Amino acid sequence: MDQISQAIVDAVKQVKLSVVKIDVFRRQGGKLKPAGGGSGFIFSSDGLLFTNHHVIQGADRIMVAVADENEIEAEVLGTDPDTDLALLKIFSTGFAAAKLGDAHQLQIGQMVLAIGNPFGYQHTVTMGVVSALGRTLRAQNGSLVDHVIQTDAALNPGNSGGPMINLAGEVVGVNTAVLLGAQGLSFSVAINTAKEIADQLLRTGRVFKAYLGLALQEIELVPRLKNRYQLPNNKALFVVATEPDSPASRSQIESGDIIVSFNQRPVQSLHELFRELSKKEILHAVDVGVLRQGQLLYVPIFPTERNFVKSR
Repeated sequence: MDQISQAIVDAVKQVKLSVVKIDVFRRQGGKLKPAGGGSGFIFSSDGLLFTNHHVIQGADRIMVAVADENEIEAEVLGTDPDTDLALLKIFSTGFAAAKLGDAHQLQIGQMVLAIGNPFGYQHTVTMGVVSALGRTLRAQNGSLVDHVIQTDAALNPGNSGGPMINLAGEVVGVNTAVLLGAQGLSFSVAINTAKEIADQLLRTGRVFKAYLGLALQEIELVPRLKNRYQLPNNKALFVVATEPDSPASRSQIESGDIIVSFNQRPVQSLHELFRELSKKEILHAVDVGVLRQGQLLYVPIFPTERNFVKSR
């Protein structure tokens, strides 16, 4: 077997036993009836697992099929529709847990693998490359999801909530969406974001994230601008668009601006911005440093409070 094939086989072996099939049931006429499902993956030996919010939304019962094909009822610890993530727990012992990696280490062109249960075919593996990093994606509820990984790995109905892994067998993303009518456009929420969401849900039972209303893209900062303004950044955030009736639309930030700082701190990635917006004290006027037509400007923005998403 060639080296690349062997690396793929080894990576899948490390994660396969942690990938689960999720079946959702809703009550109709006093009876529980099947209402779809998806994928998920266990990331702790005591049965914590990630899936997508849209997979389990409105469920009256959630059943999880683990590697030995036993089905276990899951409890929802909390969800965050804004990132399309859900944290579940199954109560048993001896679970194989996936190793969580670092999406910041990904590079465009790097090979990745998706594992899930498309159309009910358990533990299906597809392969692709990282097409882009630091995308903003519109979730099914209409909100903007930041720090999304774009790949060309094939995803189908049932893949939602499964892991995106690197060739070291580490989870780097939670598979969440494909663009209907497009080919080779698949998206995963970065595992760094998922870890932050899980931490908030486990600590407080809820998620807090201030809202700006910006669609952003991570970009490399041009050395000329970096040197001219003595910026510490190697990367910055390009403003793709602003949402109507949002803090961004009421600010002086414009499409085409390049954000280099937020709240008097350099910002190079969507994850760094996410962490700033997760602080409750951020709900005040904040200075945003932007590059516009070769000039460095500082403009204020007033982040607003997102709805808290409580555990069930």
